[in-house]
Amino acid sequence: MAPSTPLLTVRGSEGLYMVNGPPHFTESTVFPRESGKNCKVYTFSKDGTLFAWGNGEKVNIISVINKGLLHSFDLPKAVCLEFSPKNTVLATWQPYTTSKDGTAGIPNLQLYDVKTGTCLKSFIQKKMQNWCPSWSEDETLCARNVNNEVHFFENNNFNTIANKLHLQKINDFVLSPGPQPYKVAVYVPGSKGAPSFVRLYQYPNFAGPHAALANKSFFKADKVTMLWNKKATAVLVIASTDVDKTGASYYGEQTLHYIATNGESAVVQLPKNGPIYDVVWNSSSTEFCAVYGFMPAKATIFNLRCDPVFDFGTGPRNAAYYSPHGHILVLAGFGNLRGQMEVWDVKNYKLISKPVASDSTYFAWCPDGEHILTATCAPRLRVNNGYKIWHYTGSILHKYDVPSNAELWQVSWQPFLDGVFPAKTITYQAVPSEVPSEEPKVATAYRPPALRNKPITNSKLHEEEPPQNMKSQSGNDKPLSKTALKNQRKHEAKKAAKQEARSDKSPDLAPTPAPQSTPRNTISQSISGDPEIDKKIKNLKKKLKAIEQLKEQAATGKQLEKNQLEKIQKETALLQELEDLELGI
Repeated sequence: MAPSTPLLTVRGSEGLYMVNGPPHFTESTVFPRESGKNCKVYTFSKDGTLFAWGNGEKVNIISVINKGLLHSFDLPKAVCLEFSPKNTVLATWQPYTTSKDGTAGIPNLQLYDVKTGTCLKSFIQKKMQNWCPSWSEDETLCARNVNNEVHFFENNNFNTIANKLHLQKINDFVLSPGPQPYKVAVYVPGSKGAPSFVRLYQYPNFAGPHAALANKSFFKADKVTMLWNKKATAVLVIASTDVDKTGASYYGEQTLHYIATNGESAVVQLPKNGPIYDVVWNSSSTEFCAVYGFMPAKATIFNLRCDPVFDFGTGPRNAAYYSPHGHILVLAGFGNLRGQMEVWDVKNYKLISKPVASDSTYFAWCPDGEHILTATCAPRLRVNNGYKIWHYTGSILHKYDVPSNAELWQVSWQPFLDGVFPAKTITYQAVPSEVPSEEPKVATAYRPPALRNKPITNSKLHEEEPPQNMKSQSGNDKPLSKTALKNQRKHEAKKAAKQEARSDKSPDLAPTPAPQSTPRNTISQSISGDPEIDKKIKNLKKKLKAIEQLKEQAATGKQLEKNQLEKIQKETALLQELEDLELGI
C-alpha cells in the first residue's frame, strides 16, 4: 500500500488548519479549522500519527488516522509541546512563575501518559532553552539537565533516577540517535583559564578517569552546537564566541571540530576565513556539508577524515539542507540574503536547478524527498506572508499568500518515519506546473545623470568562484581571435626567416659559449645597445617567470585568485611581445 501524502499544518492569524499535500493542496478534513488567534503551539508525533495543539484554554491530542480526540488537558499557558519517539509520553512546558512573596512556583514541566491521559511526573524547569527531556529512540532511556548534571531515567519511570553524569558545570548535552549502546555528548564551558571541552560517554559508563570515549578541548568557545550523525559514530561541534577579538567579524568567531566515538578528534580546516553559517550531516553518516566564510560564502563537503570531497565554490548562501534520502543537497541564502537556492545531485555533483524564494524565513524538505516548502512568516517579516510548495527541479506547484491584514506564524510538514517513502531516481527536467514561475525583480543600480547615456560597465563587489567541476581550464586553451591568429602567423614567419638566416652562416663560425660564471640576465642586457629595449625584455621575463610559478602552484592543487588566473591568460601575448623585441634586435 502506497503511503499517504504528507499533510501541511498552517498556523496564523486566520487560525489553525491542515492542507493536503501534493498534488491536491485542498484543505484537509482530518483536522477541522480552528479559527481565532489563540493557538500558540502545535506538534506532530515522530511518525505523524498524533497531533497536539494548545488553543489558549486546553492542550488537545487527536489521532490523525482516526480523526478522533484522544485527550484534553487544562493547560491554558502551554507554549511548548513534544511527543516522545514512540508516542508514549507528551511533554508540555509553561512559563515558570513565582508568587509575590517569593515562595517557589509550582512545577511547570508536565509529562503525560498518552494512552491514559494521566500525569506521570511534574518538574520545575525555569528556562525555555533545552526544556524538553531527551529520549532514546526506543524510549528505554530519558535524560534531563538538572543543576549542571545529567539525570537519566529508564523505561519512563520518572520517580527513580537510574543514573547521573556529574561534571563541573555541564552546560549542555546531546543523546545519540539510533539503537543501543546509547552515547551522550556533554559540553563543559571553560573557566579561570581552563579550556572548554566536549566529551563522549557510553551509557552507563561514567565513572573513572578513562570512562570517556573521546575528549576535545578548545579555548575559543562561549557556546557550542553538537551534531550527532545518524549512525552515532561521530559528533560535529561548532564552537562560537560572541565577540571576535580581531575585529574581523561582527558575528563573533567560530571553529568546527570533529569528534569520533573511537577517540579520534580533529579541527576541520576550512579554506576560507569568516563565520560558519551552517553544518549538516548527510543521512549516510559518511560525509557532512559546511557553509562558511565571508560573503560570498563557500560550501564544501567533507568526509570522515575531514578532507574536502567537493567544493561548491562561492555564492550568496548561509544554509544547507540534505533531502531525507541524502541524495539531493540544497544550498540557500535566506534571512538578509535574496533567497537564491542551488539544488545539487550529490551523487554526481550536478546542478539540478537554481530557483529563487525571495524573502523566505523558513525551509523544509517534504518527507517524500521530492518537494520543498518555503515560507515567509511573522514576526521575522510582517509583509508578504505566505508559503510555496516547490518540486526540487525548480517548479512552483502551489502558492498561498495570506491577505494583507493577516499574518502567517508557522507552517510545517507532517513527519513520517524513515523508509516510508522510497528514494526515486533524480530528474533534471522541470516538472510541469500550473503556477506561473516568478521572475525576481532586479533593482537597477542608481546612475548619476552624467553616466546615463554612456554604456554600462559590469562591475561586481565580489567575484564568485565556480564549483570545482565547472572551473575553466588555463587561458591557453581558449580559441584565438582573428587578430591574434594574424599576429601569430606573422610572428611565426619572422621566426622562420631568422632561423633560415642563421643556418646560412658558416658552421665553423659558431659563437663562443658564455662563461659559466656570467649571469643569464647580463647576457640579455648586453644584446641590445638600447637601454629601453633591455628594460622591457627584463620586465617581460620577470612576468613570465611569475606566471610559471603560478602554473606550478595550480598544478599542486592550490586555488588561484581571479587576478592570478588573468595573469596566466596573458602568457601567450607576453611571449609574442618578448620574441618580437628579440627579433627586432
